Amino acid sequence: MFKWLISLKKCMPFDEIYNNKNEITVIIPFNLIQNFLFFIKKHEILKFDYLVEICGVDYPERKKRFEIIYIVSTKLYNQRIKVKIYTKENQTINSISNIFINSNWLERELWDMFGIFIQNHPDLRKILTDYGFNHFPLRKDFPITGFNDLKYSDFDKMIIKTKIEFSQERVLNFYKYGKNTFYLLNTLGFEPKTYRLKVYRSTY
Repeated sequence: MFKWLISLKKCMPFDEIYNNKNEITVIIPFNLIQNFLFFIKKHEILKFDYLVEICGVDYPERKKRFEIIYIVSTKLYNQRIKVKIYTKENQTINSISNIFINSNWLERELWDMFGIFIQNHPDLRKILTDYGFNHFPLRKDFPITGFNDLKYSDFDKMIIKTKIEFSQERVLNFYKYGKNTFYLLNTLGFEPKTYRLKVYRSTY
C-alpha cells in the first residue's frame, strides 16, 4: 500500500510522504485536503473510510503557524494514515464534514481551541468554551493562568467571573547552572535568585 501511495504522487501533489513504524504520514497542500481524503476513502483499494481524529499543533515561530493532522484508518487492512497540512494564522481550511460526518465536532473543537476557521462547516459554533470567551486556549501565546477566574459565590448563590489581578507579562529565563541547579533570572529587573530543582528525563 505504501508503494501505491508513492505512485499516487504522480497525480496528486504531495509535499512529503514517509513511513514510520508502519504508519504512513502524508503532507499535502492545505487546499487539497478535501480532494485527498475523498480519494483515499472512496478508492476501491485503499478504503480509508474511518476518521479517527483531527488535532492541531501551534508553532508561533513559524510562518505557517498551525499544523493540522487528520488521522484516518481502514478497517479492511487495519492500517492508519496521518494526513498533515500547514496553514498561516489567518488562513481558512475547507470542512470535510461532507466526507466524514464525525468531523463536525472535531472541526468545531479545532475552531474553539486554536481559532482555525473552517470554511463551509454546517454548524461552526464553540464546543468546549463559554460563548463569552474570546480567546483560543491551545495557542502557545495563551497564558497558562488564563484571563479570568470563575468561582461560586455562597452569598449570591451563583457563579461569578473575576479578572485575574496579577500581571500576565512576567517572563522568566532559565539558565543551566550545574547538574541539578538552574539559574533563574527575572527579566523584569529584580535581583536574580538561584533555585535548586530536580531534573527528570522524559521516558517517551
